[in-house]
Amino acid sequence: REREREREQQSGTSITVVFLIRVGVQPRFTPELLPVLNSTRMATNTASAADGSYKRKDSKFRVSSLPASEIEAGRYHLHVSRACPWASGALSMLYIKGLEHAISLSAVHPTWQKTKPDDPNDQHYGWVFKSPGDPPFANPTGHGSFESDEDCIPDTATKCKTLREVYELAGDTTGPFTTPVLFDKKTNTIVSNESMDILRILNDDFALLATHDINLFPEDKAEELAKLNSEMVYPSVNNGVYRSGFAKTQQAYDSAVKALFESLEVLEVLLEKQRFLGGDTFTWLDIRLYHTLVRFDPIYITYFKTNAKRLVDYPNLLAYTRDVYTIEAMKRSTNLKHAKTHYFTSHPHLNVFAIIPVSNGPDLTVAHGRSKM
Repeated sequence: REREREREQQSGTSITVVFLIRVGVQPRFTPELLPVLNSTRMATNTASAADGSYKRKDSKFRVSSLPASEIEAGRYHLHVSRACPWASGALSMLYIKGLEHAISLSAVHPTWQKTKPDDPNDQHYGWVFKSPGDPPFANPTGHGSFESDEDCIPDTATKCKTLREVYELAGDTTGPFTTPVLFDKKTNTIVSNESMDILRILNDDFALLATHDINLFPEDKAEELAKLNSEMVYPSVNNGVYRSGFAKTQQAYDSAVKALFESLEVLEVLLEKQRFLGGDTFTWLDIRLYHTLVRFDPIYITYFKTNAKRLVDYPNLLAYTRDVYTIEAMKRSTNLKHAKTHYFTSHPHLNVFAIIPVSNGPDLTVAHGRSKM
């Protein structure tokens, strides 16, 4: 008891530690692990502002297009996380355009690990590369066992063991070390780590190498889609779930959740009248909205506390999600196992014991009934 009192005086978290010991839980979570809990937020995109609101950091590597002289099959490599909605969108575009033969690919393990495991003073946790069948990982606080499955693809382009190393090759030592990353193997540097840039580059610049003649950035809908994205889909929905989940004050959370569900109501009405966000044409904006909606019920309503309503409570949004899922490239780029594993195991300040909820959300294979819209 004297030791407990000392802990209570030294750390505000010690009460939690004492509680875990008293109820007989293995005391893996101790004050010594607080640097680990905090380090998973370093050099990542999970930081908040002084008012407690989530602030996504700007991408450092930006390019809107590549010169035609630099478009070569085999020159570029795409680093993705199958868990990340932004990276999954880039993967969707790669598949839709039919560019697997021209651009090589790697996919990180879904559970964050130490990115400098041999340096005891470096407590950064982030994306690491593994091969199928490699030993499983625990979460950053030592809980759970999460396999290296067939969707883990090592980095064959640079031979790096972590995504952080890829950034360091390109001269960025501070991060955040995010996916997706389009990497130029010829110049040994990052072309872009902004998902919107990568979507455009794959659609436009690689059109001559693509095996599928599809344009997901139709000029006649450019202004309409850009407006819908900038005013609603990106700030309130795509980023809105993160603004809710990573909020550090009640006011910041309430503001984010309000904007999110107001936008979902508007989109529910819009998709009652038309099949896709651009009318009868599937576009880049559908890729972005889909990868948020498909994660909504199995992840966000629990993990990010966006539980005012579920996807299944929006008949048109649910049918729309099922409709998009029937597109083979979208189905191939959907990996709820990796998505759930990442979110529920990589941020111990939100889920110390890395328990993954059982639900995968609504059945995406149910008939959507939107083909004749």
